[in-house]
Amino acid sequence: MNAVRQTTLGDDVTLSGVGVHSGKMAQMHLSPAEADSGIVFFRKDTNQSVRACRGAVRGSDLATVLRDSSGPAVSTVEHLLACFAGLGVDNARVEIDGPEVPILDGSAGDFVAAVDEAGIVETGHARRYLRVLKPIRVETETGFGELMPYDMGFRLEVEIDFDHAAIGRQRFAATMSPEVFRKELAAARTFGFVSDVERLWQAGYALGASLDNTICLGDEGVINTTGLRYADEFVRHKALDAIGDLAIGGLPLLARYRSYRGGHKLNFAVVDALLSDRSAYEIVEARIPTRRTVSSNAGLIAVAVPAYAPEL
Repeated sequence: MNAVRQTTLGDDVTLSGVGVHSGKMAQMHLSPAEADSGIVFFRKDTNQSVRACRGAVRGSDLATVLRDSSGPAVSTVEHLLACFAGLGVDNARVEIDGPEVPILDGSAGDFVAAVDEAGIVETGHARRYLRVLKPIRVETETGFGELMPYDMGFRLEVEIDFDHAAIGRQRFAATMSPEVFRKELAAARTFGFVSDVERLWQAGYALGASLDNTICLGDEGVINTTGLRYADEFVRHKALDAIGDLAIGGLPLLARYRSYRGGHKLNFAVVDALLSDRSAYEIVEARIPTRRTVSSNAGLIAVAVPAYAPEL
């Protein structure tokens, strides 16, 4: 059953670590926020504030980068956004003193632990959902991503295909819930190839990457001595990324998402295509049960409100 009330954090919590691309250290405070505020990032060192929404996305090649009117504000937000979306946190304030969200161990596991430490509390406001009304599909030369109607929650179906013996073709599919996110996706780490390292460094990326925060693949397989956390950890991380990228829509989705050979750029392109077509979605609001409500379906999505782009 879908949640009917918006949530936020119960307390403040602090994390710190290096940015996987910038190589710069950052300290980050997660704090409660008012209902309807969404996820807001505040750069303490540059005094920039930006809400995680479609209109704030500046880049989505190797990571999701958010900006405000003065330029780039914070990058690599997708794992934290995946944690919030996966656990059902609607509103939070993220204060950070650097340009990039810490990569920590390369997964969302430490973010989940931080949210558990802070706790999740309900507000008195009804939760709103982004309900997909018709299929939206974006294709690339090698893959595709598509959103389709699905009123039972958020269904994720991700497939990858890499020409590497340690990966090959892998698929992950599940209807998401906080329990599924915790057990199946949160611990899946980002990965990269030794053959790409020099090119990435020259382009200013992966300056903070290491075997502590990245699954590294050489010609013979996984280099990390600790091995994999899941046999198919690669596709599970791609699914985690997709959840974070799709959270840029601003509201939890009622939809089925399928992707083949996708990534940050394709995931965002699908969100952008959806929100560019007003006939493809509507905003629906949960009905908060009253004491007189006796129907077992009282918590389901029930009340439609006029469609508008979530960032507005």
